[in-house]
Amino acid sequence: MMGPGRTFLAMLVVTVLAAAAAGWAGVQYGLGRANGETDLDAAIHHDLHLTPEQDRRIHTLEADLATTRLELQAKMRAANRDIAQAITERHSYDAQAQEAVERLHAAMSALQEKTIRHVLAIRALLTPEQARDFDAKVSKALNAGTS
Repeated sequence: MMGPGRTFLAMLVVTVLAAAAAGWAGVQYGLGRANGETDLDAAIHHDLHLTPEQDRRIHTLEADLATTRLELQAKMRAANRDIAQAITERHSYDAQAQEAVERLHAAMSALQEKTIRHVLAIRALLTPEQARDFDAKVSKALNAGTS
């Protein structure tokens, strides 16, 4: 039979591993959803009958988001490395691990916010008819798999 200290340590290790797995899964899901944006962007360019000026301005918005996305994904990977180090080397959910989780959440949140602002910036460039079609595409993309 294990003593109280060993039981606590075992539960702590299980909790940290579960939290790391959940964090990793969340990042993978978020990155997968971000990649789905590419499909939405492609549909926008093909289905909304953009003017050359709209197309140019949207490409500029997409380039800006792509740069931001790469920066934030790099921050997420760095935070995940630090979390992995806490688990595999220090075997501890210490202050460094907690800070890494906070950095991971901040980067994920920033990416989501930037993506929403990106979608709204595109919508602002559209005619009312294009905006209706765009809204339908955004709704479909965001509701995919929620049934």
